[in-house]
Amino acid sequence: MAGLARSIAAAILLLWMTTLGLAADRVVIVLDASGSMWAQIDGKPKLEIARQSLRTVLQSVPADKEIGFMAYGHREKGSCEDIELIVPPQAGSAAAVSAAADSLKFIGKTPLTSAVRQAAEALKYTEDKATVILITDGLETCKGDPCALGRELRAAGVDFTVNVVGFGLTADEGKQVACLADNTGGKYIQASDEKALQDALVETIAAAPAPAPEPAPQPAAAPEKPEFNFIPAVVLAEGGDPVTEGNSWEIYKAKSDGTRGDYVATEYGAYKGNLDPGDYLIVARLGEAGTEQKLTVEAGQVYEPLLTLNAGTLVIHPRPSEGADVADGAAVVIAYPGVDMPATYYGDTKVVLPAGDQKVTVRIGQGEVTEIIPLTGGKLVEKDIVVGVGHVVANAYYIAGGDKADGSGIGFKVFKAKKKVDGTRQEVAYAYGPDSKFDLPPDDYVLTATVDLAVVEQPFSVKAGEHQDVKIAINAGVLAITAPGASKIEIFDAKKDINGNRKSLGYAFDEKYQAALPAGDYAVVSEKLDNSSKESTVTITAGERAELTVQ
Repeated sequence: MAGLARSIAAAILLLWMTTLGLAADRVVIVLDASGSMWAQIDGKPKLEIARQSLRTVLQSVPADKEIGFMAYGHREKGSCEDIELIVPPQAGSAAAVSAAADSLKFIGKTPLTSAVRQAAEALKYTEDKATVILITDGLETCKGDPCALGRELRAAGVDFTVNVVGFGLTADEGKQVACLADNTGGKYIQASDEKALQDALVETIAAAPAPAPEPAPQPAAAPEKPEFNFIPAVVLAEGGDPVTEGNSWEIYKAKSDGTRGDYVATEYGAYKGNLDPGDYLIVARLGEAGTEQKLTVEAGQVYEPLLTLNAGTLVIHPRPSEGADVADGAAVVIAYPGVDMPATYYGDTKVVLPAGDQKVTVRIGQGEVTEIIPLTGGKLVEKDIVVGVGHVVANAYYIAGGDKADGSGIGFKVFKAKKKVDGTRQEVAYAYGPDSKFDLPPDDYVLTATVDLAVVEQPFSVKAGEHQDVKIAINAGVLAITAPGASKIEIFDAKKDINGNRKSLGYAFDEKYQAALPAGDYAVVSEKLDNSSKESTVTITAGERAELTVQ
Protein backbone atom coordinates (compact mmCIF):
# COMPACT_ATOMS: atom_id res chain seq x y z
CA MET A 1 0.00 0.00 0.00
CA ALA A 2 2.93 2.35 0.69
CA GLY A 3 4.02 1.76 -2.90
CA LEU A 4 0.56 2.66 -4.14
CA ALA A 5 0.60 5.90 -2.15
CA ARG A 6 4.06 6.75 -3.52
CA SER A 7 2.89 6.06 -7.08
CA ILE A 8 -0.13 8.29 -6.64
CA ALA A 9 2.01 10.98 -5.08
CA ALA A 10 4.59 10.82 -7.87
CA ALA A 11 1.95 10.94 -10.57
CA ILE A 12 0.08 13.87 -9.10
CA LEU A 13 3.37 15.74 -8.55
CA LEU A 14 4.28 15.16 -12.20
CA LEU A 15 0.81 16.33 -13.21
CA TRP A 16 1.32 19.53 -11.23
CA MET A 17 4.77 19.95 -12.74
CA THR A 18 3.08 19.75 -16.12
CA THR A 19 0.11 22.01 -15.37
CA LEU A 20 1.80 24.38 -12.93
CA GLY A 21 5.48 24.44 -13.76
CA LEU A 22 5.17 24.77 -17.53
CA ALA A 23 2.23 27.17 -17.59
CA ALA A 24 1.51 30.18 -15.40
CA ASP A 25 -1.95 29.11 -14.32
CA ARG A 26 -3.44 28.51 -10.90
CA VAL A 27 -4.86 25.23 -9.62
CA VAL A 28 -7.71 24.19 -7.32
CA ILE A 29 -7.72 20.60 -6.07
CA VAL A 30 -11.27 19.28 -5.53
CA LEU A 31 -11.37 16.26 -3.19
CA ASP A 32 -14.32 13.88 -2.87
CA ALA A 33 -15.10 13.73 0.88
CA SER A 34 -18.28 11.67 0.50
CA GLY A 35 -18.97 8.65 2.70
CA SER A 36 -17.93 6.18 -0.02
CA MET A 37 -14.28 7.23 0.47
CA TRP A 38 -14.26 4.89 3.50
CA ALA A 39 -14.10 1.97 1.04
CA GLN A 40 -10.73 0.24 1.06
CA ILE A 41 -7.96 -0.62 -1.41
CA ASP A 42 -5.75 -3.45 -0.14
CA GLY A 43 -7.03 -2.98 3.40
CA LYS A 44 -6.52 0.79 3.58
CA PRO A 45 -9.35 3.36 3.23
CA LYS A 46 -9.18 5.38 0.01
CA LEU A 47 -9.45 8.59 2.05
CA GLU A 48 -6.19 7.75 3.83
CA ILE A 49 -4.46 7.04 0.50
CA ALA A 50 -5.64 10.43 -0.78
CA ARG A 51 -4.52 12.24 2.39
CA GLN A 52 -1.11 10.60 2.42
CA SER A 53 -0.56 11.25 -1.27
CA LEU A 54 -1.52 14.94 -0.97
CA ARG A 55 0.73 15.33 2.06
CA THR A 56 3.72 13.76 0.26
CA VAL A 57 3.26 15.73 -2.96
CA LEU A 58 2.70 19.08 -1.27
CA GLN A 59 6.05 18.83 0.50
CA SER A 60 7.73 18.94 -2.92
CA VAL A 61 5.67 21.70 -4.55
CA PRO A 62 7.54 25.04 -4.89
CA ALA A 63 6.36 27.66 -2.39
CA ASP A 64 5.49 30.19 -5.12
CA LYS A 65 2.93 27.92 -6.81
CA GLU A 66 -0.66 29.08 -6.31
CA ILE A 67 -2.75 26.12 -5.11
CA GLY A 68 -6.29 26.09 -3.72
CA PHE A 69 -8.21 23.30 -2.02
CA MET A 70 -11.94 22.52 -2.18
CA ALA A 71 -13.93 19.60 -0.73
CA TYR A 72 -17.49 18.36 -0.87
CA GLY A 73 -19.53 16.03 1.34
CA HIS A 74 -17.42 16.74 4.45
CA ARG A 75 -19.88 18.57 6.70
CA GLU A 76 -23.42 17.29 6.17
CA LYS A 77 -25.05 14.00 5.29
CA GLY A 78 -27.49 14.13 2.37
CA SER A 79 -26.73 17.73 1.35
CA CYS A 80 -26.04 18.75 -2.25
CA GLU A 81 -24.90 22.20 -1.08
CA ASP A 82 -22.04 20.91 1.08
CA ILE A 83 -19.19 22.38 -1.02
CA GLU A 84 -16.44 24.52 0.51
CA LEU A 85 -13.39 26.33 -0.83
CA ILE A 86 -11.29 25.67 2.27
CA VAL A 87 -7.99 27.12 0.98
CA PRO A 88 -8.22 29.87 -1.68
CA PRO A 89 -5.63 29.57 -4.49
CA GLN A 90 -2.49 31.30 -3.25
CA ALA A 91 1.26 30.88 -3.04
CA GLY A 92 2.70 29.01 -0.06
CA SER A 93 -0.55 27.16 0.65
CA ALA A 94 0.89 23.62 0.76
CA ALA A 95 0.79 23.26 4.54
CA ALA A 96 -2.75 24.67 4.70
CA VAL A 97 -3.98 22.22 2.04
CA SER A 98 -2.40 19.26 3.88
CA ALA A 99 -3.95 20.33 7.18
CA ALA A 100 -7.36 20.83 5.55
CA ALA A 101 -7.30 17.35 3.95
CA ASP A 102 -6.24 15.73 7.25
CA SER A 103 -9.13 17.37 9.14
CA LEU A 104 -11.94 16.40 6.73
CA LYS A 105 -14.83 14.17 7.71
CA PHE A 106 -16.06 11.88 4.94
CA ILE A 107 -19.85 11.66 5.36
CA GLY A 108 -21.86 13.25 2.57
CA LYS A 109 -23.03 13.13 -1.05
CA THR A 110 -21.17 13.73 -4.33
CA PRO A 111 -22.09 17.10 -5.92
CA LEU A 112 -18.98 16.97 -8.14
CA THR A 113 -20.48 19.04 -10.98
CA SER A 114 -21.31 22.01 -8.74
CA ALA A 115 -17.94 21.68 -7.01
CA VAL A 116 -15.97 21.86 -10.28
CA ARG A 117 -18.05 24.87 -11.37
CA GLN A 118 -17.33 26.69 -8.08
CA ALA A 119 -13.63 25.81 -8.35
CA ALA A 120 -13.53 27.27 -11.88
CA GLU A 121 -15.23 30.46 -10.68
CA ALA A 122 -12.77 30.76 -7.79
CA LEU A 123 -9.96 30.62 -10.37
CA LYS A 124 -11.65 33.32 -12.53
CA TYR A 125 -11.47 30.88 -15.42
CA THR A 126 -13.03 33.36 -17.87
CA GLU A 127 -10.11 35.77 -17.31
CA ASP A 128 -7.01 33.66 -16.63
CA LYS A 129 -5.53 30.26 -17.52
CA ALA A 130 -6.76 27.80 -14.89
CA THR A 131 -6.76 24.10 -13.99
CA VAL A 132 -9.03 22.05 -11.73
CA ILE A 133 -7.91 18.60 -10.47
CA LEU A 134 -10.90 16.48 -9.37
CA ILE A 135 -10.18 13.40 -7.22
CA THR A 136 -13.35 11.29 -6.87
CA ASP A 137 -14.33 7.72 -6.06
CA GLY A 138 -17.98 8.13 -7.02
CA LEU A 139 -20.42 9.57 -9.54
CA GLU A 140 -22.56 12.70 -9.43
CA THR A 141 -25.40 12.20 -6.89
CA CYS A 142 -26.93 15.70 -7.03
CA LYS A 143 -28.44 15.75 -10.55
CA GLY A 144 -25.53 17.64 -12.10
CA ASP A 145 -24.38 16.96 -15.68
CA PRO A 146 -20.54 16.80 -15.73
CA CYS A 147 -20.41 16.34 -19.51
CA ALA A 148 -22.45 19.49 -20.19
CA LEU A 149 -20.43 21.41 -17.59
CA GLY A 150 -17.17 20.47 -19.35
CA ARG A 151 -18.41 21.88 -22.66
CA GLU A 152 -19.69 25.04 -20.98
CA LEU A 153 -16.47 25.74 -19.08
CA ARG A 154 -14.30 25.03 -22.13
CA ALA A 155 -16.32 27.45 -24.26
CA ALA A 156 -16.27 30.28 -21.69
CA GLY A 157 -12.81 29.76 -20.19
CA VAL A 158 -9.37 31.08 -21.06
CA ASP A 159 -7.36 27.87 -21.61
CA PHE A 160 -9.38 26.09 -18.88
CA THR A 161 -8.75 22.40 -18.13
CA VAL A 162 -10.19 19.76 -15.79
CA ASN A 163 -8.13 16.64 -14.98
CA VAL A 164 -10.09 13.83 -13.30
CA VAL A 165 -8.61 11.04 -11.14
CA GLY A 166 -11.08 8.17 -10.57
CA PHE A 167 -10.58 5.89 -7.54
CA GLY A 168 -12.05 2.40 -8.00
CA LEU A 169 -14.63 3.39 -10.60
CA THR A 170 -15.94 0.73 -12.96
CA ALA A 171 -15.65 1.16 -16.71
CA ASP A 172 -19.27 2.34 -16.98
CA GLU A 173 -18.79 4.77 -14.12
CA GLY A 174 -15.58 6.03 -15.67
CA LYS A 175 -17.40 7.02 -18.86
CA GLN A 176 -19.76 9.21 -16.86
CA VAL A 177 -16.96 11.41 -15.48
CA ALA A 178 -14.32 11.04 -18.20
CA CYS A 179 -16.31 13.42 -20.40
CA LEU A 180 -15.66 16.23 -17.90
CA ALA A 181 -11.95 15.92 -18.66
CA ASP A 182 -12.39 15.14 -22.37
CA ASN A 183 -14.66 18.14 -22.99
CA THR A 184 -12.09 20.55 -21.47
CA GLY A 185 -9.03 19.03 -23.14
CA GLY A 186 -7.90 17.43 -19.88
CA LYS A 187 -7.11 13.84 -18.94
CA TYR A 188 -9.15 11.13 -17.23
CA ILE A 189 -7.10 8.62 -15.21
CA GLN A 190 -8.85 5.22 -14.88
CA ALA A 191 -7.97 3.33 -11.68
CA SER A 192 -9.67 -0.06 -11.84
CA ASP A 193 -7.16 -1.80 -9.56
CA GLU A 194 -3.86 -1.06 -7.82
CA LYS A 195 -1.62 -1.87 -10.81
CA ALA A 196 -3.84 -0.01 -13.27
CA LEU A 197 -3.91 2.96 -10.91
CA GLN A 198 -0.13 3.12 -10.77
CA ASP A 199 0.34 2.66 -14.53
CA ALA A 200 -2.41 5.10 -15.48
CA LEU A 201 -1.22 7.86 -13.17
CA VAL A 202 2.50 7.47 -13.87
CA GLU A 203 2.40 6.71 -17.60
CA THR A 204 -0.69 8.57 -18.84
CA ILE A 205 -0.19 11.78 -16.88
CA ALA A 206 3.57 11.95 -16.68
CA ALA A 207 4.81 10.35 -19.90
CA ALA A 208 6.50 12.76 -22.27
CA PRO A 209 5.38 12.62 -25.92
CA ALA A 210 7.40 10.21 -28.02
CA PRO A 211 9.81 11.77 -30.53
CA ALA A 212 8.55 11.93 -34.09
CA PRO A 213 9.73 8.91 -36.09
CA GLU A 214 12.09 9.33 -38.96
CA PRO A 215 10.15 9.73 -42.20
CA ALA A 216 9.89 6.45 -44.06
CA PRO A 217 10.78 6.29 -47.74
CA GLN A 218 7.78 6.59 -50.00
CA PRO A 219 6.82 3.23 -51.52
CA ALA A 220 6.35 2.98 -55.21
CA ALA A 221 2.71 1.99 -54.77
CA ALA A 222 1.26 1.73 -51.26
CA PRO A 223 -1.74 -0.56 -50.77
CA GLU A 224 -4.92 1.01 -49.50
CA LYS A 225 -4.82 1.29 -45.72
CA PRO A 226 -7.76 -0.30 -43.86
CA GLU A 227 -9.98 2.08 -41.87
CA PHE A 228 -9.34 0.11 -38.65
CA ASN A 229 -6.65 -2.42 -37.81
CA PHE A 230 -7.87 -3.38 -34.32
CA ILE A 231 -11.40 -4.78 -33.89
CA PRO A 232 -11.55 -6.75 -30.61
CA ALA A 233 -14.52 -8.78 -29.32
CA VAL A 234 -15.31 -10.26 -25.92
CA VAL A 235 -17.67 -13.11 -24.91
CA LEU A 236 -18.79 -14.40 -21.53
CA ALA A 237 -17.94 -17.99 -22.53
CA GLU A 238 -16.77 -19.90 -25.58
CA GLY A 239 -19.40 -19.93 -28.30
CA GLY A 240 -21.32 -17.03 -26.78
CA ASP A 241 -22.46 -13.86 -28.50
CA PRO A 242 -20.07 -10.88 -28.32
CA VAL A 243 -20.73 -8.34 -25.59
CA THR A 244 -21.27 -4.84 -26.98
CA GLU A 245 -22.48 -2.81 -23.99
CA GLY A 246 -21.14 -2.18 -20.50
CA ASN A 247 -17.69 -3.61 -21.24
CA SER A 248 -14.35 -1.82 -21.37
CA TRP A 249 -11.01 -2.27 -23.11
CA GLU A 250 -7.72 -1.31 -21.45
CA ILE A 251 -4.78 -1.19 -23.84
CA TYR A 252 -1.16 -1.33 -22.65
CA LYS A 253 2.20 -1.67 -24.30
CA ALA A 254 3.68 -5.12 -23.49
CA LYS A 255 7.09 -5.36 -21.85
CA SER A 256 9.64 -7.92 -23.01
CA ASP A 257 8.62 -10.27 -20.18
CA GLY A 258 4.95 -10.11 -21.24
CA THR A 259 3.78 -7.87 -18.39
CA ARG A 260 2.02 -4.52 -18.72
CA GLY A 261 4.06 -1.58 -19.86
CA ASP A 262 3.00 1.94 -20.83
CA TYR A 263 -0.71 2.67 -20.66
CA VAL A 264 -2.17 3.45 -24.09
CA ALA A 265 -5.95 3.97 -23.80
CA THR A 266 -9.27 2.86 -22.31
CA GLU A 267 -12.17 2.29 -24.69
CA TYR A 268 -15.75 1.05 -24.28
CA GLY A 269 -18.39 -1.15 -25.90
CA ALA A 270 -18.12 -2.38 -29.50
CA TYR A 271 -14.79 -0.69 -30.15
CA LYS A 272 -12.90 -0.30 -33.42
CA GLY A 273 -9.57 1.50 -33.56
CA ASN A 274 -6.03 1.64 -34.83
CA LEU A 275 -2.81 0.53 -33.10
CA ASP A 276 0.73 1.29 -34.16
CA PRO A 277 2.97 -1.72 -34.84
CA GLY A 278 4.29 -3.29 -31.64
CA ASP A 279 3.48 -5.63 -28.75
CA TYR A 280 0.39 -4.96 -26.62
CA LEU A 281 -1.60 -6.38 -23.71
CA ILE A 282 -5.36 -6.10 -24.23
CA VAL A 283 -7.50 -6.24 -21.06
CA ALA A 284 -11.26 -6.85 -21.37
CA ARG A 285 -13.57 -6.13 -18.42
CA LEU A 286 -17.28 -6.56 -17.75
CA GLY A 287 -18.75 -6.17 -14.28
CA GLU A 288 -16.39 -7.93 -11.87
CA ALA A 289 -14.88 -10.21 -14.56
CA GLY A 290 -11.75 -9.54 -16.57
CA THR A 291 -9.23 -11.24 -18.84
CA GLU A 292 -6.19 -10.20 -20.88
CA GLN A 293 -4.48 -11.28 -24.08
CA LYS A 294 -1.15 -10.41 -25.69
CA LEU A 295 -1.26 -9.02 -29.23
CA THR A 296 1.56 -8.29 -31.68
CA VAL A 297 0.58 -5.73 -34.32
CA GLU A 298 2.34 -5.55 -37.67
CA ALA A 299 1.90 -2.82 -40.26
CA GLY A 300 -0.79 -3.43 -42.87
CA GLN A 301 -2.54 -6.20 -40.93
CA VAL A 302 -6.03 -6.21 -39.37
CA TYR A 303 -6.50 -7.91 -35.97
CA GLU A 304 -9.78 -9.17 -34.56
CA PRO A 305 -8.83 -10.83 -31.23
CA LEU A 306 -11.57 -12.69 -29.33
CA LEU A 307 -11.27 -12.60 -25.53
CA THR A 308 -13.22 -15.00 -23.29
CA LEU A 309 -14.15 -13.86 -19.78
CA ASN A 310 -15.34 -17.27 -18.50
CA ALA A 311 -18.00 -15.40 -16.54
CA GLY A 312 -21.72 -15.59 -15.86
CA THR A 313 -24.49 -13.26 -14.75
CA LEU A 314 -25.91 -13.48 -11.23
CA VAL A 315 -29.25 -11.87 -10.32
CA ILE A 316 -30.18 -11.72 -6.62
CA HIS A 317 -33.60 -10.69 -5.29
CA PRO A 318 -33.24 -10.13 -1.51
CA ARG A 319 -36.52 -10.62 0.36
CA PRO A 320 -37.27 -10.28 4.07
CA SER A 321 -39.63 -13.30 4.01
CA GLU A 322 -41.23 -15.76 1.60
CA GLY A 323 -43.49 -13.94 -0.87
CA ALA A 324 -42.46 -10.46 0.36
CA ASP A 325 -41.38 -7.64 -1.93
CA VAL A 326 -37.68 -7.10 -2.60
CA ALA A 327 -36.01 -5.11 0.18
CA ASP A 328 -34.42 -2.10 -1.53
CA GLY A 329 -32.17 -1.41 1.46
CA ALA A 330 -30.87 -4.98 1.73
CA ALA A 331 -27.07 -5.31 1.56
CA VAL A 332 -25.91 -7.98 -0.89
CA VAL A 333 -22.26 -8.97 -0.36
CA ILE A 334 -20.78 -11.19 -3.07
CA ALA A 335 -17.42 -12.90 -2.53
CA TYR A 336 -16.64 -14.11 -6.02
CA PRO A 337 -13.65 -16.30 -7.02
CA GLY A 338 -10.32 -14.53 -6.70
CA VAL A 339 -11.56 -11.46 -4.80
CA ASP A 340 -9.91 -10.34 -1.55
CA MET A 341 -12.47 -7.68 -0.61
CA PRO A 342 -16.04 -8.73 -1.49
CA ALA A 343 -18.20 -6.21 -3.33
CA THR A 344 -21.41 -4.91 -1.70
CA TYR A 345 -24.58 -4.10 -3.62
CA TYR A 346 -28.02 -2.96 -2.44
CA GLY A 347 -31.53 -4.16 -3.26
CA ASP A 348 -32.12 -6.02 -6.52
CA THR A 349 -28.65 -6.96 -7.75
CA LYS A 350 -27.49 -7.97 -11.23
CA VAL A 351 -23.77 -8.40 -11.83
CA VAL A 352 -21.34 -10.24 -14.11
CA LEU A 353 -18.93 -12.42 -12.11
CA PRO A 354 -16.09 -14.87 -12.78
CA ALA A 355 -17.41 -18.43 -13.06
CA GLY A 356 -17.26 -20.54 -9.91
CA ASP A 357 -18.84 -20.70 -6.48
CA GLN A 358 -20.24 -17.34 -5.40
CA LYS A 359 -20.56 -16.72 -1.65
CA VAL A 360 -23.59 -14.44 -1.33
CA THR A 361 -24.49 -12.85 2.02
CA VAL A 362 -27.71 -10.84 2.33
CA ARG A 363 -28.37 -8.57 5.31
CA ILE A 364 -31.74 -7.00 6.11
CA GLY A 365 -31.77 -5.14 9.40
CA GLN A 366 -30.41 -7.55 12.00
CA GLY A 367 -31.08 -10.61 9.86
CA GLU A 368 -28.38 -12.26 7.77
CA VAL A 369 -28.19 -15.34 5.56
CA THR A 370 -25.35 -16.74 3.40
CA GLU A 371 -25.64 -19.06 0.41
CA ILE A 372 -23.11 -20.60 -1.97
CA ILE A 373 -24.34 -20.29 -5.57
CA PRO A 374 -22.48 -22.09 -8.40
CA LEU A 375 -22.15 -19.96 -11.54
CA THR A 376 -21.13 -21.35 -14.93
CA GLY A 377 -19.52 -19.31 -17.69
CA GLY A 378 -22.07 -17.86 -20.11
CA LYS A 379 -25.04 -18.67 -17.87
CA LEU A 380 -27.50 -16.46 -16.01
CA VAL A 381 -28.55 -17.52 -12.52
CA GLU A 382 -31.49 -15.71 -10.95
CA LYS A 383 -32.30 -16.43 -7.31
CA ASP A 384 -34.46 -15.19 -4.45
CA ILE A 385 -32.62 -15.10 -1.12
CA VAL A 386 -34.99 -14.99 1.83
CA VAL A 387 -33.44 -13.62 5.03
CA GLY A 388 -36.43 -14.49 7.24
CA VAL A 389 -37.07 -11.40 9.36
CA GLY A 390 -40.10 -9.72 10.83
CA HIS A 391 -40.75 -5.99 10.64
CA VAL A 392 -41.38 -4.04 13.85
CA VAL A 393 -42.47 -0.42 14.30
CA ALA A 394 -41.96 0.88 17.84
CA ASN A 395 -43.74 3.80 19.54
CA ALA A 396 -44.07 5.04 23.09
CA TYR A 397 -47.33 6.36 24.59
CA TYR A 398 -47.66 8.36 27.80
CA ILE A 399 -50.50 6.06 28.87
CA ALA A 400 -52.22 3.14 27.13
CA GLY A 401 -54.60 4.60 24.56
CA GLY A 402 -53.25 8.12 25.17
CA ASP A 403 -51.01 10.51 23.25
CA LYS A 404 -48.00 9.18 21.36
CA ALA A 405 -44.61 10.57 22.42
CA ASP A 406 -43.34 12.36 19.31
CA GLY A 407 -40.91 14.99 20.57
CA SER A 408 -37.16 14.86 21.01
CA GLY A 409 -35.47 12.61 23.55
CA ILE A 410 -37.17 9.41 22.32
CA GLY A 411 -35.05 6.29 21.92
CA PHE A 412 -35.57 2.56 21.58
CA LYS A 413 -33.23 -0.37 22.22
CA VAL A 414 -33.87 -4.01 21.35
CA PHE A 415 -32.35 -6.74 23.55
CA LYS A 416 -32.46 -10.53 23.42
CA ALA A 417 -35.03 -11.65 25.98
CA LYS A 418 -32.84 -14.44 27.30
CA LYS A 419 -30.32 -13.19 29.83
CA LYS A 420 -26.66 -14.13 29.75
CA VAL A 421 -24.88 -15.87 32.61
CA ASP A 422 -24.00 -12.51 34.21
CA GLY A 423 -27.65 -11.43 34.17
CA THR A 424 -27.34 -8.92 31.32
CA ARG A 425 -29.04 -9.09 27.95
CA GLN A 426 -27.43 -8.84 24.53
CA GLU A 427 -28.25 -5.59 22.75
CA VAL A 428 -29.44 -6.24 19.19
CA ALA A 429 -30.36 -2.84 17.70
CA TYR A 430 -31.32 0.73 18.54
CA ALA A 431 -33.14 3.65 16.91
CA TYR A 432 -34.35 7.14 17.77
CA GLY A 433 -37.62 9.00 17.33
CA PRO A 434 -41.22 7.94 16.90
CA ASP A 435 -42.09 5.14 14.45
CA SER A 436 -38.65 3.55 14.88
CA LYS A 437 -38.29 0.56 12.56
CA PHE A 438 -36.50 -2.75 13.11
CA ASP A 439 -36.08 -5.85 10.93
CA LEU A 440 -35.38 -8.76 13.29
CA PRO A 441 -34.90 -12.53 13.02
CA PRO A 442 -37.54 -14.70 14.75
CA ASP A 443 -36.90 -14.71 18.52
CA ASP A 444 -38.05 -13.35 21.86
CA TYR A 445 -36.94 -9.78 22.63
CA VAL A 446 -37.24 -6.97 25.14
CA LEU A 447 -37.82 -3.42 23.87
CA THR A 448 -36.61 -0.56 26.07
CA ALA A 449 -38.28 2.80 25.42
CA THR A 450 -36.70 6.01 26.74
CA VAL A 451 -38.64 9.26 26.65
CA ASP A 452 -36.56 11.95 28.34
CA LEU A 453 -36.39 10.77 31.99
CA ALA A 454 -38.89 7.92 31.67
CA VAL A 455 -37.60 4.43 30.84
CA VAL A 456 -39.85 1.35 30.38
CA GLU A 457 -39.26 -2.22 29.15
CA GLN A 458 -41.69 -4.44 27.25
CA PRO A 459 -41.20 -8.00 25.95
CA PHE A 460 -42.27 -8.98 22.45
CA SER A 461 -41.70 -11.80 19.96
CA VAL A 462 -40.96 -11.77 16.24
CA LYS A 463 -42.03 -14.20 13.53
CA ALA A 464 -40.61 -14.23 10.00
CA GLY A 465 -42.77 -12.20 7.61
CA GLU A 466 -44.81 -10.67 10.44
CA HIS A 467 -45.39 -6.92 10.58
CA GLN A 468 -46.28 -5.61 14.01
CA ASP A 469 -46.59 -2.35 15.92
CA VAL A 470 -45.06 -2.50 19.39
CA LYS A 471 -46.70 0.11 21.59
CA ILE A 472 -45.18 0.82 25.00
CA ALA A 473 -47.14 2.71 27.67
CA ILE A 474 -44.52 4.54 29.72
CA ASN A 475 -46.99 5.64 32.45
CA ALA A 476 -45.55 9.16 32.36
CA GLY A 477 -46.55 12.79 32.06
CA VAL A 478 -44.80 15.95 30.89
CA LEU A 479 -43.39 18.54 33.27
CA ALA A 480 -42.79 22.08 31.93
CA ILE A 481 -40.74 24.22 34.34
CA THR A 482 -40.19 27.98 34.20
CA ALA A 483 -37.70 29.60 36.58
CA PRO A 484 -37.13 33.31 35.77
CA GLY A 485 -33.52 34.35 36.27
CA ALA A 486 -32.31 30.81 36.93
CA SER A 487 -28.98 29.54 35.67
CA LYS A 488 -29.84 25.90 36.39
CA ILE A 489 -32.99 23.83 36.92
CA GLU A 490 -32.69 20.36 38.49
CA ILE A 491 -35.33 17.67 39.12
CA PHE A 492 -35.06 15.31 42.14
CA ASP A 493 -37.02 12.39 43.54
CA ALA A 494 -39.25 13.85 46.25
CA LYS A 495 -38.40 11.05 48.67
CA LYS A 496 -35.01 11.06 50.40
CA ASP A 497 -32.97 7.91 50.93
CA ILE A 498 -31.86 6.63 54.33
CA ASN A 499 -28.92 9.07 54.30
CA GLY A 500 -31.17 12.05 53.63
CA ASN A 501 -30.15 12.44 50.00
CA ARG A 502 -32.43 12.79 47.03
CA LYS A 503 -31.70 11.23 43.64
CA SER A 504 -31.08 13.73 40.83
CA LEU A 505 -33.05 12.77 37.73
CA GLY A 506 -32.19 15.52 35.23
CA TYR A 507 -31.18 19.15 34.85
CA ALA A 508 -30.82 22.00 32.36
CA PHE A 509 -28.71 25.15 32.42
CA ASP A 510 -31.55 27.41 31.40
CA GLU A 511 -34.58 29.28 32.69
CA LYS A 512 -36.89 26.67 31.13
CA TYR A 513 -36.84 22.89 31.21
CA GLN A 514 -39.37 20.38 29.84
CA ALA A 515 -39.14 16.62 30.20
CA ALA A 516 -41.26 13.48 30.39
CA LEU A 517 -41.30 11.88 33.87
CA PRO A 518 -42.86 8.73 35.32
CA ALA A 519 -46.01 9.45 37.33
CA GLY A 520 -45.14 10.43 40.91
CA ASP A 521 -43.91 13.21 43.20
CA TYR A 522 -40.83 15.32 42.50
CA ALA A 523 -38.85 18.24 43.87
CA VAL A 524 -37.64 20.99 41.55
CA VAL A 525 -34.72 23.27 42.51
CA SER A 526 -33.74 26.41 40.59
CA GLU A 527 -30.33 28.01 41.12
CA LYS A 528 -29.15 31.51 40.24
CA LEU A 529 -25.66 32.75 39.52
CA ASP A 530 -25.41 34.19 43.05
CA ASN A 531 -25.83 30.62 44.40
CA SER A 532 -29.28 31.37 45.78
CA SER A 533 -31.89 28.70 45.15
CA LYS A 534 -35.63 28.08 45.24
CA GLU A 535 -37.44 24.78 45.61
CA SER A 536 -40.92 23.60 44.70
CA THR A 537 -42.71 20.28 44.60
CA VAL A 538 -44.91 18.85 41.89
CA THR A 539 -46.98 15.74 41.25
CA ILE A 540 -46.92 14.18 37.77
CA THR A 541 -50.01 12.35 36.55
CA ALA A 542 -49.60 9.82 33.74
CA GLY A 543 -50.85 11.15 30.41
CA GLU A 544 -51.11 14.73 31.63
CA ARG A 545 -49.04 17.89 31.37
CA ALA A 546 -47.94 19.79 34.47
CA GLU A 547 -46.64 23.36 34.38
CA LEU A 548 -44.58 24.68 37.27
CA THR A 549 -43.12 28.13 37.93
CA VAL A 550 -40.26 28.34 40.46
CA GLN A 551 -39.57 31.90 41.73
